[in-house]
Amino acid sequence: MWGYRTFILGLVARDYRSRYLNSILGPGWSVLYPLAQILIFTLIFSQVMRARLPGIEDSFAYSIYVCSGILHWQFFVETLTRCQNVFVEQANLLKKVSFPRSSLPLYVLLSAGINYLILMLLFLGFLLIAGRLPGVSLAALVLLLFLQQSFALGLGVFLGTLHVFFRDAGHLLGTFLQFWFWLTPIVYPLEIVPASLRFVPMLNPMTGLIRGYQGIFLENSWPVWQSLLPAGILACFFVLLGYYTFTKLDYELVDEL
Repeated sequence: MWGYRTFILGLVARDYRSRYLNSILGPGWSVLYPLAQILIFTLIFSQVMRARLPGIEDSFAYSIYVCSGILHWQFFVETLTRCQNVFVEQANLLKKVSFPRSSLPLYVLLSAGINYLILMLLFLGFLLIAGRLPGVSLAALVLLLFLQQSFALGLGVFLGTLHVFFRDAGHLLGTFLQFWFWLTPIVYPLEIVPASLRFVPMLNPMTGLIRGYQGIFLENSWPVWQSLLPAGILACFFVLLGYYTFTKLDYELVDEL
């Protein structure tokens, strides 16, 4: 990958330019959509429905809770869905140019990371103004992001390889993500789920990650490390599975495209 770093960075730059070509707001759209979603959830739940976090009386608490969850969920989903489509979208490049095909998921990860970085800086700016900037627990963000994006990259490469041969994979993922979002405690606290049903979101590997982010930004607390174990195991599993599937079908992939 290091030998092709100029090529990969060129793909990232081209992707960023083409995404906002002939757009008045340009890169502003990458910020507006997640912000609009956060505002909608915040206004509806905290103002219209008067939602409050159990045991926390703070006008900013719910907004921080939702923002910290959605911000990282969007990063995960963007990486996953774009990796799942990258081989089909870049079919012409794959058929005409000789380069390591594994550089395509890496360019997707870098491109999605730019959008995440922009939003994270805005979010940290909001926390700084509100006097709620986390302390040393912010360092745990590195591990959480590593686990999350390894999971997204491995699963995305696996599904992306299958998507070349079975196009239903893309439709299934889009439908599954709708359920996955609501099974993750992003816009609701886990404590309000009935005790008899609480095991459902707890089986979700993203629950530990999202609650880790929320703990950092809302309470300036370290994640519960054992809750990250399911995400860590699945990240390792899908990285290995994605690598095996991709290398096994590498030569057939271009022929199928």
